[in-house]
Amino acid sequence: EGMEFAEPVISIAIEPKTKTDENKLYGSLHKLVQEDPTFKINQNEETGQTIISGMGQLHLEIMLDRLRREFNIEVNSGKPQIAYKEAIRKRASARGQYIHQSGGRGQYGDVELEVEPIENGQKTFLDKTKGGVIPKEFIAAIKKGVERTMRVGVLASYPMVNVKATLLDGSYHSVDSSEFAFRTAASIAFKKASRQADPYLLEPVMKLEIRIPQDSMGGVIGDIVSRRGRIYHTELKGTIYYISGHVPLAELFDYVTKLRSLTQGKGIPNIEFYRYEEVPSDRAETIIGQGGKNA
Repeated sequence: EGMEFAEPVISIAIEPKTKTDENKLYGSLHKLVQEDPTFKINQNEETGQTIISGMGQLHLEIMLDRLRREFNIEVNSGKPQIAYKEAIRKRASARGQYIHQSGGRGQYGDVELEVEPIENGQKTFLDKTKGGVIPKEFIAAIKKGVERTMRVGVLASYPMVNVKATLLDGSYHSVDSSEFAFRTAASIAFKKASRQADPYLLEPVMKLEIRIPQDSMGGVIGDIVSRRGRIYHTELKGTIYYISGHVPLAELFDYVTKLRSLTQGKGIPNIEFYRYEEVPSDRAETIIGQGGKNA
């Protein structure tokens, strides 16, 4: 089953080649963002690199080309990174505690959370505690702990989507409880529950529409299928074949070059975002193995 998101699906780290370019880069990128809301920029806190994100590899290549042509800025760019997401299949609950007593004031947070899969767009946090088991002033900290953990996931550091967390129970200490302790306890409970809720990876799938000469049909179809593609429409008009299909973004990195070679430069592709779908389990294992910073 697919899920739709209007967020960027691919990102690249870029670095200006000169100090002059560095001074101009941020302002120029902001101008591009104002013109195109699907183009995003942010800073990697660990490396200080600028990350640009968009709706496909071609989208980012066009933006980098515009930086060169319109703003005269040269950048070095890294390897494209796909915006995978994480979700869960079933309901699960877990308790998280953050309790430290070491002379003087300690830390005390105790939280029981339930997680469940939801439809996109529904509320993601609900407080069902009764009788003041956790004072109201700590509920916002619990919500923050859940949201922070959702942003980094539980499988391979990708953000979680379509997950609802419900606060069921907990306890507090009149002296030692703090926002920090409850935020940490909530994060522990959310991770535990999500790992028991059969988590899985989602990947962006693209809609591919191509025009090719009739005699290239066999090679082009075979290539799409080898990329985990699904073809849903083919039509011959004169000597030109029109093909439509869905292909995971991860399989499209060299596609335009390959299509040119299969069609002697005559194939014309159009690639746009379609939706997110579950990553097959064998590929998910590889991705989790490469990016599993939350293990």
